[in-house]
Amino acid sequence: MTGGWCEVGGVALRYRCDGSDGPFLILIHEMGGMIESWDRVVPLLQDRFRIFRFDMRGAGMSEKVREGIRVDQLADDLAALLDTVGVTERAVVAGCAVGAAVALSFVTRHPERSAGLVLMNPALSVTPENLPALRARAEHLRQAGTHGIVEESLASGYPESFRAVDAAYFEMFRARWLANDPESLRAHFLMLAGMDLRGDVPKVACPILGISGRLDPLRPTSYVRELLDLATNARLVVIEAGHHMPDQAPDAVAQELAAFVTHVMGSRAGEAA
Repeated sequence: MTGGWCEVGGVALRYRCDGSDGPFLILIHEMGGMIESWDRVVPLLQDRFRIFRFDMRGAGMSEKVREGIRVDQLADDLAALLDTVGVTERAVVAGCAVGAAVALSFVTRHPERSAGLVLMNPALSVTPENLPALRARAEHLRQAGTHGIVEESLASGYPESFRAVDAAYFEMFRARWLANDPESLRAHFLMLAGMDLRGDVPKVACPILGISGRLDPLRPTSYVRELLDLATNARLVVIEAGHHMPDQAPDAVAQELAAFVTHVMGSRAGEAA
């Protein structure tokens, strides 16, 4: 494992690399997440692939932000970070929720670096009926901090059925979520409120895998299917998971990622498997 922090594009970003051989896989965390969002998935893949993770600006242990961030800015942060640490080869880029939006923006802005795209419960837009509640939650976050919105935010994202499987793990997940910087998280909320990347899906030149959590009410399978219908080379799989699928269903997520990387990267991935 290698990793640390570096300053790129005027912002300090934390990153981590795992694995020493095989095709290159980039994992992008959800809004409110961080590098550790993938801790249950990476051990299942690092013997076959080289895996790159980072805390997007405003998240985890990267530099904190205020209002005004954009998803294309986060995608370009990733490109600059890869340049800085010396990664030049093409990669499969996978993201969960808002991380999927960053992944989509990356592959459309940097197609020469992208071998495949994985959209996991992708948050690419907000419906008009849900927009007022999202903006209200952002303002409540400013007033009350993460403790003021944690129950509402996790009620639909982390179903009781998954909490019951491992109560201690959910308590850790909840505490990790509470540790978010409120102003930075609010900035991400506002970014999502003003975002609609559905028009970027047809622009993707590489293969796309959509992974939908059957128990995710935030981005239901019907929404993911509609997005993939806009693409020319996309496939959908549905797994038993809620919104935070890397934490809730790591085995299924790792299995689908491994199969897709093997498919798009050719014999090298197959040999590594």
